[in-house]
Amino acid sequence: MAAYRDTAFTNGYQFTRGSGYALPQYPFEAPPELAAGQTGEHAIVIVGAGISGLTLACALASYGVQAVVLDEDDTVGVKGASSRGICYTQKSLEIFHRLGIYDRIAAKGMQWSVGRTFAGDDEVYSFDLRREGSYSLSMQPPFINIQQFYIEGYLVERIHELGHVQLRWKNRVVACEQDGEAATLTIETPGGPYRIRAAHVVDASGSHTPFRQWVGASVTAKKGDDRWCIADVRFAAHAPHATERHTWIEAPFNENRAVWQHPMADDVWRVDYQMAPDSDPAEVSRDDVVRERLARHFGDDAGLELVWVGPYAYKSECVDCLRHGHVYFMGDAAKVVSPFGARGGNTGIADADNLAWKLAAVLRGHAAPALLESYDEERHEAAEQNVLVTNRTARFLRPATPAEKLFRTAAIGLARQQAFARQFINTGRMAVANPYSRSSVCAGGQGLPVQNAAFQWPDGSTGVVNNLLRWADGRLLLLFFGAAPRATLQQLRTLSQAAPLVAVQVAGPLDTPGAVEHVRDPQGHLKAACHVFGHSWALLRPDSYLAATGEAVDASLVACVGRALGVS
Repeated sequence: MAAYRDTAFTNGYQFTRGSGYALPQYPFEAPPELAAGQTGEHAIVIVGAGISGLTLACALASYGVQAVVLDEDDTVGVKGASSRGICYTQKSLEIFHRLGIYDRIAAKGMQWSVGRTFAGDDEVYSFDLRREGSYSLSMQPPFINIQQFYIEGYLVERIHELGHVQLRWKNRVVACEQDGEAATLTIETPGGPYRIRAAHVVDASGSHTPFRQWVGASVTAKKGDDRWCIADVRFAAHAPHATERHTWIEAPFNENRAVWQHPMADDVWRVDYQMAPDSDPAEVSRDDVVRERLARHFGDDAGLELVWVGPYAYKSECVDCLRHGHVYFMGDAAKVVSPFGARGGNTGIADADNLAWKLAAVLRGHAAPALLESYDEERHEAAEQNVLVTNRTARFLRPATPAEKLFRTAAIGLARQQAFARQFINTGRMAVANPYSRSSVCAGGQGLPVQNAAFQWPDGSTGVVNNLLRWADGRLLLLFFGAAPRATLQQLRTLSQAAPLVAVQVAGPLDTPGAVEHVRDPQGHLKAACHVFGHSWALLRPDSYLAATGEAVDASLVACVGRALGVS
């Protein structure tokens, strides 16, 4: 890790006028296995330093858990490619807040909550996420737009600050074998090949991963014929001024096909143009063709500058099981969804947050190994839901049958005149934190996300849910709402001492000191975020999901704690 002290990280790269994006370059260091000539032994190896792999690594580091990250490149982002993902959801921003990089993201990116959809010149649908209850309690905004490589760079910075995790650049995994105890990876580097054995290998290497073949994973996939062309643009003159998401179902300046328009950091705008299904990728992405398309959209006098251009096609695919022996699939290696509603990179971030606390709990002796089985239960359910939602959007934007075309035409026509029909306009249902309805470690139909809501510390200062989760340090967090008698407080203290759990009474002040801390919730935001009412308790996991809720502090609560930790 010594070489990283001399690396500028994200302070050394910004938007570069006229030459796309200039990315940082991290040094290759010969792994110790090369000098020793022996197979390395590690508990956790993460393959891929993209947004999901780095989020996992950063989360593990925050729990004090050691891991090794292997990446075949020497930078964040993709050399010569676009900014890739740009829209980051409230849930992702809450995760980044807990990891300590939210302030950097907020300072660089563009906040937005309003989306408008047009058919021709008519606005047929709009929303303001700040007015929706599912977003209103969090201290983070509904969305921030920022180029993906910035977040990846901030994660590298934070991993360096936290320690515990080795980042190995220019380390390419070329083989994987498993036995009953571990997986063995063969890795090629500029200094020669070496091998590593690990009890837990996380594949975050992307949609072209070879691990699917190496472990025999089956995949459900669907490929469409929809074609699009991205243009990342910076304006010298007449830039769009509204920091809103604008979409066109039928854009007159794009031959009545769909268009997306988003602001990003560095005064850059992402514009996606739907192309004809039989279009030639090389032709539609030619510089002169793209400029002509942009001129029809923004006018000849916009003074625009092309930052990056690239054609792409959508597909959806999902690995049928996210765990195969010692190998876990994450991010695009686990599933690929059409990017409607920002459900791509954000689901990879959630994958990482889900697996990180479970690995940490098992390795620290806080949970049973069976807890790791719930990663597939929970995140595969989320993947299925996101594939389903984005495929519906894809069919609305490019109807596959005459019936779908008829429905779209009718919905657009009605939405121009009738408010009730606007709900049928589907240009992408915005990503949300997926509930875990099938989880074996969540009791009573819970598995619901908890927003990063505010409360008051005993001195009257403001805190948020993430403060409590960081204080809990990877343990379960039990929030008890309402004044508690001494007997109940003693039960909570006993439970806290007997399990990897910390208890907080959301009331106060306490009449007796002890292991149970207390906070106040004068506006009821913390209780609302936990989906509870009256005198009750909520059991929060380190990923800010509910493991269980209830009323009585009795054996049922003890059972819920055990269940949340994988103890049957």
